[in-house]
Amino acid sequence: MKRANYLFLISLLLVCVSVNPQSNARETVFYEDQYKNLQVGFSKTTSIIFPYTIKSIDIGSAEVLVQKAKGVENILLVKAAKQHFFQTNLTVVTSDGKLYVFVLNYDDSCPDLNFKAENAVAASRDVLFSLENENQKRIEQCALTAYSKKKKISGLKKSKYQIRLEVNGIFIQQDVLYLRIVFENKSKINYDIDQLRFFIRDQKKSKRTASQEIELQPLYATSSSSVIPYKSEIIKVYALEKFTIPENKYLTLQMIEKNGGRHLEVDINNNLTDKVIPITELSSDTFKL
Repeated sequence: MKRANYLFLISLLLVCVSVNPQSNARETVFYEDQYKNLQVGFSKTTSIIFPYTIKSIDIGSAEVLVQKAKGVENILLVKAAKQHFFQTNLTVVTSDGKLYVFVLNYDDSCPDLNFKAENAVAASRDVLFSLENENQKRIEQCALTAYSKKKKISGLKKSKYQIRLEVNGIFIQQDVLYLRIVFENKSKINYDIDQLRFFIRDQKKSKRTASQEIELQPLYATSSSSVIPYKSEIIKVYALEKFTIPENKYLTLQMIEKNGGRHLEVDINNNLTDKVIPITELSSDTFKL
């Protein structure tokens, strides 16, 4: 009887030993499938290119150095601070609401020098940003929707020097306002925009009364071009954090020409709320250029 029990215990131990490696193997395969492995070197730098702006970075070990590439917002540079570091991880959140996780391994002889993050499976697509870090992808999509819609407003324009500056659409989606602006140059000289600024200003008062200005910074613009070619019309959409215009104040759009004097301003008074169109209520018709 004792011998039978002894043989049973030995058999049970053998079964456990044979099962555990399989379980660990399954876990390893799942781990490698879910997260992208990158080889990082000490004498070479690895560049990871993301499709959207990098919003957050976390590295699992101080033995690896990471930083954004100078002058850009979507390229991350990774390099070993110590040779033969232990395997670690890198977590990155981008402005389109995706979270990426990479497993970093040391390999100075053959590191990954250039990698596109879009080739990796995002670990999560449900990242929520605070208002200060509004989801950029959603803003871009709403701006394009505002750009393409037919519905217009009128009466918000200024024409001078054969240049026209006009706001022909004001839209809203959640906490972001979208201003659709038309730039027209009827002259024979290109118009180079030095600045396009948005202000909340006091209504004009006597010279003895100090006036107050609050500048609004756009969250996004559909185009970064600063040139209005001669004999042409350009349309852009600017996204601004939601605001209202108090009584006795107005919104000013100020356009200043670079190395020139053809400056224009458009004023919008506090009936702005009457002109705003919710993006979700717009028809699907496209705006004809």
